[in-house]
Amino acid sequence: MSNILQEILTVKVQEIAAARAIKPLSAMRQEAEAAPPPRDFTGAIRARIAAGLPAVIAEIKKASPSRGVLRERFDPATIAASYASHGAACLSVLTDRQFFGGGTEYLKQARAACNLPVLRKDFMLDEYQVIEARAMGADCILIIVAVFCMPSSLTGQRRSENEIVAGMRKLESLARELGMGVLIEVHDRVELELALQLYSPLIGINNRNLRTFETQLDTTLQMLEHIPPARIVITESGIHAPADVILMRNHQVDAFLVGEAFMRADDPGVELERLFV
Repeated sequence: MSNILQEILTVKVQEIAAARAIKPLSAMRQEAEAAPPPRDFTGAIRARIAAGLPAVIAEIKKASPSRGVLRERFDPATIAASYASHGAACLSVLTDRQFFGGGTEYLKQARAACNLPVLRKDFMLDEYQVIEARAMGADCILIIVAVFCMPSSLTGQRRSENEIVAGMRKLESLARELGMGVLIEVHDRVELELALQLYSPLIGINNRNLRTFETQLDTTLQMLEHIPPARIVITESGIHAPADVILMRNHQVDAFLVGEAFMRADDPGVELERLFV
């Protein structure tokens, strides 16, 4: 996976450079400031939990490097409307085109089809992407700690803890300035310790092993005791049956990011309601 992640980040650097050449940062900033006001992503999750309900971030994703095409009939607006009518708290929309078959237009279409806050799901590593996210209408961005732990593209050396945290804080601060939420994703205890040095309350624990691609729900459960009560734990990957939901909720994990289980269903929203009944 580290090779795949490095390949993705190499492409991202090229994409950002190309985008900057077409539309400078100042012009993108103007678009961001003219975008419709952000919706409260964190607030939507808090409200569902406060009501005693599961807070589901329902994902719109056409494909993935490990699974290939997940959904042939892919209509982001229809999927988003279905999610909204069947109890989703928020949306997550993949915007990476080369590896996940996503696109900026998919986020715009999904957000326009409902009133739910939307996460831009992508590999964020530069301030340009954060501003671009707000310009396209995103209400939240994803910071993947593993991205910032990768060796420097200039020196090939592993970054120090201070460098990793500083890089993440720069994007987090900009997102907050633009009124967006931030979901910080971790895979293990080392990444968790880095994530807890940021300010966002949203901590996503990805149950998918980056090396084997296997999912184990214990990944979330084993980290719970190390997470302060003020943070909101969002379990990601591996939620496929009502029993998985019950397991998590029995451990006071009430927020979920689910994609593949929904994308393979005839009606993603109906599957959401069935899974979280």
